Amino acid sequence: MSPLASLRSLKLKLGIVIVAAVLVTAVTMVVADCAGLPSLAGAAVGVAVALGCVQLLARGTTAPLREMATVASAMAGGEHGRQVRVTSADEVGELALAFNRMTAQLGETDRLRRDLVANVSHELRTPIGTLQATLENLVDGVSEADQQTLARMLAQTRRLGRLVAQLLDLSRLEAGEQPFEIRVFGVRDVLEGAAREARLHAPPDVVFAIDTPSDLRAAGDPERIHQVVSNLVENAVRFSPRPGCVTLRASGIGDTVTLEVDDDGPGIAAGDLERVFERFHRGDVPPGFDGSAGAGAGLGLAIARWIVDLHGGAIRAERRDPHGTRMIVTLRQAA
Repeated sequence: MSPLASLRSLKLKLGIVIVAAVLVTAVTMVVADCAGLPSLAGAAVGVAVALGCVQLLARGTTAPLREMATVASAMAGGEHGRQVRVTSADEVGELALAFNRMTAQLGETDRLRRDLVANVSHELRTPIGTLQATLENLVDGVSEADQQTLARMLAQTRRLGRLVAQLLDLSRLEAGEQPFEIRVFGVRDVLEGAAREARLHAPPDVVFAIDTPSDLRAAGDPERIHQVVSNLVENAVRFSPRPGCVTLRASGIGDTVTLEVDDDGPGIAAGDLERVFERFHRGDVPPGFDGSAGAGAGLGLAIARWIVDLHGGAIRAERRDPHGTRMIVTLRQAA
């Protein structure tokens, strides 16, 4: 650690080092002269002592710069997440701290990229493998192209299409390339539209209830908010018991509109209430519950959070008593 490490100004450090070097040189030359040494020898001794003093005082100031150069070279070779030691409180120390934050972010980004590739590969492998096996059986004459076989193939094709569409949406949202058309819209229209779409694919013993004032208005992109609600309703249907009920509710207080989607399923574990919004995260389903059939890729809620965040709103999950899940979205109410 340098004796000047606690100083927060690099200029002050350089000034102190220069003044100290000059003083040490002058004192050494005076001592050498008093000792009867030749002037040239005294000067040489003074310079040597001054250089030692400079090395002592400046020690630790440039070390982070050398470390950053080494780490940058390692990062260029694909080694992410390495850190440099922070040995001073001056501008070089601040640069080292910023460098460490950058390397940490790059390391996390690289980890997310690897996880994304692994997860996408896994999600694509299942429907592609199913389709391939079914088609091989049809071609080899092992099975016939009956209605049930074709329905399974169609379901896997839809799963592939849904995954590709979600990945494209997520990529556009992350890149900021998803255009939003903010305007005033009727909340009830959005909830009814999402419920109407869900009824097309939901089991007949799952019913939908809508509870919202007909004149409630919100500000946002109605198409994207519809996408958010549809994702929430799709999850609610997937994890609802049979028979079951999915309730879509909305209310306005002050300048805030609150949207809720309730189901009577097994609920989300307390430790997963926040993690369900992470990409590719799918919470555990209690044993004996069949709601995991046809489970999604774990992207719908991540996309929903991104859209809500871009609207300046918030989304969260709550457990219902005694069981079930409530998804809550808050948006700005139209003036």
